[in-house]
Amino acid sequence: MREVIIWNCSAVLPAPLLSVGIDYIVAAEAATVCVACYDMCITFLPVSFFFFLHSVKLWASAFGGEIKSIAAKYSGSQLLQKKYKEYEKDVAIEEIDGLQLVKKLAKNMEEMFHKKSEAVRRLVEAAEDAYLKHEFDADLQYEYFNAVLINERDEEGNYLELGKEFILVPNDHFNNLPVNISLSDVQVPTNMYNKDPAIVNGVYWSESLNKVFVDNFDRDPSLIWQYFGSAKGFFRQYPGIKWEPDENGVIAFDCRNRKWYIQAATSPKDVVILVDVSGSMKGLRLTIAKQTVSSILDTLGDDDFFNIIAYNEELHYVEPCLNGTLVQADRANKEHFREHLDKLFAKGIGMLDIALNEAFNMLNEFNHTGQGSICSQAIMLITDGAVDTYDTIFAKYNWPDRKVRIFTYLIGREAAFADNLKWMACANKGFFTQISTLADVQENVMEYLHVLSRPKVIDQEHDVVWTEAYVDSTLADDQGLVLMTTVAMPVFSKQNETRSKGILLGVVGTDVPVKELLKTIPKYKVIHKRYVLYAQYNIAVFNTRINVWHHLQFFADHSVH
Repeated sequence: MREVIIWNCSAVLPAPLLSVGIDYIVAAEAATVCVACYDMCITFLPVSFFFFLHSVKLWASAFGGEIKSIAAKYSGSQLLQKKYKEYEKDVAIEEIDGLQLVKKLAKNMEEMFHKKSEAVRRLVEAAEDAYLKHEFDADLQYEYFNAVLINERDEEGNYLELGKEFILVPNDHFNNLPVNISLSDVQVPTNMYNKDPAIVNGVYWSESLNKVFVDNFDRDPSLIWQYFGSAKGFFRQYPGIKWEPDENGVIAFDCRNRKWYIQAATSPKDVVILVDVSGSMKGLRLTIAKQTVSSILDTLGDDDFFNIIAYNEELHYVEPCLNGTLVQADRANKEHFREHLDKLFAKGIGMLDIALNEAFNMLNEFNHTGQGSICSQAIMLITDGAVDTYDTIFAKYNWPDRKVRIFTYLIGREAAFADNLKWMACANKGFFTQISTLADVQENVMEYLHVLSRPKVIDQEHDVVWTEAYVDSTLADDQGLVLMTTVAMPVFSKQNETRSKGILLGVVGTDVPVKELLKTIPKYKVIHKRYVLYAQYNIAVFNTRINVWHHLQFFADHSVH
């Protein structure tokens, strides 16, 4: 069989072939050793293989030419090129100044931030003025629009109490949900009485927010939900919408557990929760104690840090792997600790002094590391009694500055040791409450938020808070769930007799879709999608104060020229 010698050594190729960079092919019998480098540089292949490669090359060339011809015929590329040529003289390439681009983006975003913040600020002013003019009336009778009961009728066809007619019309801006853009309505948690005097009075004076809701929406049609979350538990929402309970007839939503409420109402905090698991806590008491811990966890946000210690004659960290430190109160950590609460059981004798020493040492050491919230610190004590006031421990760790607040929760109906727990709370700028049943847990836990909010209220610190991004299901569209952030501000009492006590009335807020923020970023001026994505994750997550320049500074190095 004839073979083609493919010479792989360029050292002995003739000059003409070397200059064009191809192998030297000779149809002849030859030695298999290169005379130049004395190595095996010669490969033997059948002649038919050479002709096959040549044929494939011809096929590829013909196929490529055909594709090019079809593309040119049906894509109109030649016509497009011709049009470009016609306008070429009128087109100029302009270099974009990256620094100026950043400044423009920052200005646009600051204007948008300011517009949302001003809408919330107007709500705060209206709420505080309305409360200032209101006098509490324990016998007040007021029919308001209850979000669960609106448009509901009894068997005789009459509207239910608090459920009169409330016109709802589908609205494109609210994902075609039936809403009332003229009025707000009120949601009250299932575990609260709709006509409780505190609720009725709060709903009455907050009715004045309707005008501001509507005015804000007229000024800025991009606004979506606006609301007022009361410290009493009710939730006023605009535009008005009907709320549907779950299959058990329950609406578990409590605005005071939402991140926007917690972040606006209180400062970041480090919390150690001490749970008594001595023998006297068996049965219902331990069940109530666990629910109390779970409710406290609900009130903690991503800015907070915590740990849970169960105690009898020994200390038992609920999560042993996190012995002696605090962890961020994000959703994953809180759920992890909740799962471990089920492993607690009651036995032995309660040695509170050991637990208090551990809690104070942990908070002190954690604070010195520079970690955590570096702000408020608190110890939550959940027990069925204390045999001593433990003033020596407080004198050692907490007095005279009282930097750590003590909140005491007495579990059960007995009040034999209530005085000691009251003294401990009062002596350490905290709060005492008694929880007798599971139904009492939610409201009693919430009391500590009022105490922690007092410094902000007394100083009238109306800080604007932007929450981290979260998923909102109510406005889900064809593209899926909507990523949302909330701007919120606290509402304080301005009455002279309550201002010195620091009374928090609630929190107002409005939701802002992240896509609304991204509208201020012209994608056509950004060199690659990855930078838009980078912007999204830097702009969607905010701290309490926004530095737009900081979030947009990266654009300076990535502008298109």
